Amino acid sequence: MKTVNFGKRKITPSKIVCVGRNYVEHIRELNSEIPESMVLFIKPNSAIGHQLISYDREAIHYEGEICFLVEDHKFVAVAFGLDLTKRTLQSKLKGKGLPWERAKAFDGAALFSDFVPIDEIKPELTLELDGNGKTLQSGNVQQMIYKPDQILQEIESFLTLNDGDIVMTGTPQGVGEVEKSGVYEGRILNGKELLVSAYWKAL
Repeated sequence: MKTVNFGKRKITPSKIVCVGRNYVEHIRELNSEIPESMVLFIKPNSAIGHQLISYDREAIHYEGEICFLVEDHKFVAVAFGLDLTKRTLQSKLKGKGLPWERAKAFDGAALFSDFVPIDEIKPELTLELDGNGKTLQSGNVQQMIYKPDQILQEIESFLTLNDGDIVMTGTPQGVGEVEKSGVYEGRILNGKELLVSAYWKAL
C-alpha cells in the first residue's frame, strides 16, 4: 500500500476523495456546467505516486489542489496535491456519460507534498503552482464553491472517511499539459505564510 508523509509518520490512506468543479473559473475554462450539487469521485490508494509523468499513451494534465488529511472525522493536516488527468480520455468518457476512473484513477495519478498540521482553515488558505518558473495556478478557500467544512459534511453523509484518508478539494483555473522535463513547484500558503511546498521534474 502507498503512503504519504505527515511529520515523521508514514500514513496509508485507504482512499482519496476528490471534489470536481469546485472553482467557477476552472469550470468555465473546460466549458463545463456549474453543477447543481457537489461532484465527488474517488482515487484508490494505488493512484498515489511520487514521480510526475508527462505522457502515458496520451498527454497528462496537471491540476493543483489544496488537500486535507482526515483523522477522527476532522481535517487535521494540509498538503499541496496534483490531480493528474488524461484530459482527452476524460472528455470522451464524460461525453458518453461514463465514469472517469480510467482518466483520473490510474497508477501515479495523485501526487502530494508532505502533510503539515493545521488547526484552523481560513479563507486565505491558498495553493500556488509554478511550472518552469511561471505561475500556472493560484486559488484559495474563499474562491471555492464548496468550502472545506461543507465538503467534509457532504462526504460523511454517505461515505465513511477512515483515519489517514485524503480529500482533494478541487482545482482553480490554469490547468494544462505537463511538459516533459518540466520543473514544477506546488505551494500551500496561509495568507503570506508558506506552510509546505513540493518540487517535481516531469519524466
